[in-house]
Amino acid sequence: MFPQVLQRYIIILLIVLASLTGFPNFAEALLRQHQDAPGVMRYHSQVSIKDDLGYSWQVVLFKLFLPGEPTSINLRLVGFPGVVEFTHPQSLEILTAKGKLLTAADVYAEKSPAPNVGEYKFTDVLNKLSSTEEVKLFLPLRGVPAVVLKIPEVVVLEWQWLVTDVN
Repeated sequence: MFPQVLQRYIIILLIVLASLTGFPNFAEALLRQHQDAPGVMRYHSQVSIKDDLGYSWQVVLFKLFLPGEPTSINLRLVGFPGVVEFTHPQSLEILTAKGKLLTAADVYAEKSPAPNVGEYKFTDVLNKLSSTEEVKLFLPLRGVPAVVLKIPEVVVLEWQWLVTDVN
C-alpha cells in the first residue's frame, strides 16, 4: 500500500512541475546588475515577450545610478531589426488592467541607437502601477497598426521590487 501512495505523490508532483513549466502566458524576468563605468551601477529586469502579432520583444526595465544625479528608471523595448521601427519622438502609452491610461516620454526624441529600439522614462509610471495587475504597452511604431505588448503581473511585480528593494 505504501508504494502505491508514494507512487501517486510522485506522479502528482511530476504533473504539477510539468504544468508549471508549460504555461504559455508566464514570462520569467531576470534581474541583473552591471557596472557601466566606475561609480555607475545599473540594475535591470529583462524579459522576452511576444506581441499580439507573434513577434518577440526584449523588454528591459533598468535603474541607473549616476554619481550626483537622481536615480532614473527607463524602459527599453527592442524589436527584431528590419521588421519594426519606432516613431520618435512619441510617447509610449500604458494601459492598466483597471483602465487607467498612462504615458511615458520618449528618451530618444533626438536620435535612437537603432530604428528597432525605443526607450521611455518610466520613473513616474511605476509609481502609478499596481503590482497585482498586468499592463498593456501600445508601441509607437512606424507604418504598422497599433502593436500591443501584454506585460504579465509577475513581471510588473518584479519591476516594483527592482524599484523598491535595489538601492
